[in-house]
Amino acid sequence: MVNITSTEAELFAIRCGINKAINIPRIFKIVVITDSIYAVKRIFDSFFHSFQIHSVFISNELRKFFLLSTNNSIEFWECPSHCNWSLHQMVNKETKQFCQIPLFPYKSS
Repeated sequence: MVNITSTEAELFAIRCGINKAINIPRIFKIVVITDSIYAVKRIFDSFFHSFQIHSVFISNELRKFFLLSTNNSIEFWECPSHCNWSLHQMVNKETKQFCQIPLFPYKSS
């Protein structure tokens, strides 16, 4: 049994988003919109050992991104879900409709 906290889930989502964004050509600015700024603060805090796997990955990807150009930047915006911001609702809806296809589906013998 594995326990996953909401902070870990948020960090993983941020990690995936940053990874996707930096692999798009001609991207120079990344804006991370989150309803958990608490999780974002954990990215840059190396003392939280339970979140280090995400912190190291995100930091490494951002380092590569910043080395590409001195004009590259990242911003973190907090937008609590209770604000009913239209973009937040759109992303929330799109995320819930996402259907992941496993790369290595389970095969019974």
